[in-house]
Amino acid sequence: MINYISPLPDAAWADAFPRPVVILGSTGSIGTSALQVLREQPHMFRVIGLAGARNVELLARQAGEWRPPYLAVLDAAAAQNLKAALPAGYTPTILHGPDGYARLATLDEATTVLSAQVGAAGLRATFAAAKAGKVIALANKESLVLAGDLIREVCRTSGASILPVDSEHNAIFQALCGHDGADVRRIILTASGGPFRGRDREFLGSVTRAQALAHPNWSMGAKISIDSATLMNKGLEVIEAHHLYGLALDRIDVVVHPQSIIHSLVEYSDCSQIAHMGPPDMRIAIGYCMGWPKLLNTGVRPLDLVKCGPLTFEEPDISSFPCLELARESLRGGNGLPVVLNAANEVAVESFLHDRIGFATIPELIERAMRTHDGSQPESLDDIEALDAATRARVREWAT
Repeated sequence: MINYISPLPDAAWADAFPRPVVILGSTGSIGTSALQVLREQPHMFRVIGLAGARNVELLARQAGEWRPPYLAVLDAAAAQNLKAALPAGYTPTILHGPDGYARLATLDEATTVLSAQVGAAGLRATFAAAKAGKVIALANKESLVLAGDLIREVCRTSGASILPVDSEHNAIFQALCGHDGADVRRIILTASGGPFRGRDREFLGSVTRAQALAHPNWSMGAKISIDSATLMNKGLEVIEAHHLYGLALDRIDVVVHPQSIIHSLVEYSDCSQIAHMGPPDMRIAIGYCMGWPKLLNTGVRPLDLVKCGPLTFEEPDISSFPCLELARESLRGGNGLPVVLNAANEVAVESFLHDRIGFATIPELIERAMRTHDGSQPESLDDIEALDAATRARVREWAT
């Protein structure tokens, strides 16, 4: 039985256009792709707010094009730089910091929030949007990894809706449409395998930053590219799937599909499988969520089945890529382990990107953090953020 995390958006929201939107993480890979989708049908959307952390130059260009009344950045210094970079005569309200992002996510003027920040930094704003009853196009998987149970409860009480932007979960969401959740046997997440598919541990001990960032199919930001290379991205998606669809771990499988044409599958009680296929382009999933229930022109070229060639599948290699199994272990163990897993991973990835540790050390640090966790279960958003901060401090000491 599927027990989806939230109610679906109501008819009033679905029928209301132009749709007023806030984009959190507008300067990142998902945010810039979202704005490309919105450019294809500008009459259907009204941008109320954009948030862009430290990339003031790009955020200023986006703001100059869309002229939202609200902007947000990471800190006060970035806010000053942004103010100076904006076109003459355009004077939006500029917010900053976690509280500024949360305020942007709860603006009365906006009905829809695209949560596209990277990592645990996106949790507080996603949580605020859920409490405010917004329709959330969720690209920040870490929000559910850290606080899936809390967000489920908030959606139940506030009436907020979540539409999944991750290509895998968007594929599952679409493959479930029109079917009885009681007929679902399992869901199957596909993984590209990343740039090191088929490589052994000896090779992985010497890979470089540039090699790890060179994803064969998808164009993504640095952190997600490294997570794809370690298979941690798929591990986080397993946890995300558990919270989105209310499924036990034994009903969530992963298969490596190097071509990235089938984005995920749902298997039903009659043993049939429904797959969602398309080019490896995030604009498809973004457009589906931003325009739901309408299908938008995303600007993506149609899939040519003849030219895409054979589609192949294989088991993930958890011996060479243990991050996937560490994520499963954290979900089985509970008691704050997913928070520890994610915090340790974010610090380890950052350390690798700054050449402080090797690629193979990433899962080692994560496992060490999990083994030394005291077993405490965070009960609130503040508890989650405290455990996240404590884990980061511990792993940073190990990574120096």
